[in-house]
Amino acid sequence: MQRLYDFIRRHPTGVDTFWAVVLLGLSGVSVVADPSRGPEQLPAVPIVLGLCLVVALRRRAPEKMLLLAVAAGVAQLVTGVRPSVANFAMLVITFTVATVGERWASRLALVCSLCAAGLSQLRWPDETHGSWVQEVFVVVVMTVPFVLAWVLGDSMRTRRAYFDQLEERAARLEREREAQSKVAVAAERARIARELHDVVAHNVSVMVVQADGAAYVMDAAPDQARQALETISSTGRQALAEMRRLLGVLRTGDARESREYVPQPDVEQIEDLIEQVRRTGLAVDFKIEGTARPLPSGVELTAYRIVQEALTNTRKHGGPDAGASVRLVYFDDGLGLLVEDDGRGAAHELYEDGGADGAGHGMIGMRERVGMVGGTLDAGPRPGGGFRISALLPLKPAD
Repeated sequence: MQRLYDFIRRHPTGVDTFWAVVLLGLSGVSVVADPSRGPEQLPAVPIVLGLCLVVALRRRAPEKMLLLAVAAGVAQLVTGVRPSVANFAMLVITFTVATVGERWASRLALVCSLCAAGLSQLRWPDETHGSWVQEVFVVVVMTVPFVLAWVLGDSMRTRRAYFDQLEERAARLEREREAQSKVAVAAERARIARELHDVVAHNVSVMVVQADGAAYVMDAAPDQARQALETISSTGRQALAEMRRLLGVLRTGDARESREYVPQPDVEQIEDLIEQVRRTGLAVDFKIEGTARPLPSGVELTAYRIVQEALTNTRKHGGPDAGASVRLVYFDDGLGLLVEDDGRGAAHELYEDGGADGAGHGMIGMRERVGMVGGTLDAGPRPGGGFRISALLPLKPAD
């Protein structure tokens, strides 16, 4: 059944041609079976053929077929060819034009539908009716099907236009959503690039100072010069690693901002951040597990920003009585972060990839930061209620 329905939808003209052939056959049978139709009814042949053609091509050229149907009706009135089964095509073309035709054609079909029954009654009066009231009643009864066909077709036109408008609006909103998501990602990448630029600039400055100091004490204190060179070597490697991450997100043509560069936050400042959050009324439990040790600047910056964004989301979405916990775990090859709260949690659109309609840009920033250092991030509802963000940041840059 589904295949048949799909075939009918793919071949509308073929289906209409089939019904036109059926209408032609019924018209031929009615002509043969009616003994009252004599040689004077020969003009009925081209009229019937024209009306059958109207049915066959009604969806391919609705306006032209309407004009052909009107011409056939006028020819019937002029030549005296009485209405037959073929005149059903006028009802069909009225519905079709009201559904898919131009507005002028729809109005013309409505006018013809209102006049057809009256003109037919005047041209071929029925002597069996005794009064004009009965004749008016017959005209009204014959007009109703044509008016109903036009009203149904016009309603389908309005409904189809409404759904087309909804589809166009949904497509436009989807394009706007994708554009907003891309703009958010681009803005966040530019901001991360600027922050990493500060880190790289700081490392290069350290290397310059150490190099100047080594050159100054090269002869007087060789041990101090050797220590300075080792510092330059380690700082240079770290700067190269940060530069690789920077080039991964740096966008060509970013406008330079003239502002004062400040030291970037690191893991040690997370405790100060939590104290600041506590002063706003949010209860936060902070724990450090493992042995603390120096970390790459990019990893420290990412860890700080993740904790900052997670606690901000807790204040925004957790509710008035929410509490949070922050855990930093030092592994042999990475740094683990776990930020949880027992509040209401956030909507799904805020933590799925890409956000939704302008929301979730902070989560986009988290994923961008973690991806830059080659880490992984998992965010979502917490069992038992609340929200959880966990991240694993490797101590070495990803290949």
